[in-house]
Amino acid sequence: MGAVVVVGSFNRNSAVSAKKSASVPKPDNRSADAIAYRRLYGTARWRAIREHQLAVNPLCEWCLQEREDVTVATEVHHDGPHRGDITRFFEGPFVSTCKPCHASRGQLEDNGKNVVRYGADGWPI
Repeated sequence: MGAVVVVGSFNRNSAVSAKKSASVPKPDNRSADAIAYRRLYGTARWRAIREHQLAVNPLCEWCLQEREDVTVATEVHHDGPHRGDITRFFEGPFVSTCKPCHASRGQLEDNGKNVVRYGADGWPI
């Protein structure tokens, strides 16, 4: 029979702890109000609005406007913070965005930062 050669080592404890840490949810540091309105994103009404927005405007509006880049929109952004205002949450206005735009620019806007946008020609919009 052939010999078995073990290269490296396997530490069962580190593998188990890595698995456990991956399944532990992160603490939610949002305010009580923010936690309450985050639940609105799971409603059937929001899902229908989101589906309609992406059907009407299927491309990322920010990519088109700023870089003249055609990118499929996968997310819907509230154009301006709603801060739990139910009417504004469900009635908009909305912007169709791709995930990278929503994750970067959308977060900045949601946190009250002033976002300077530039057109494809390099000039501020």
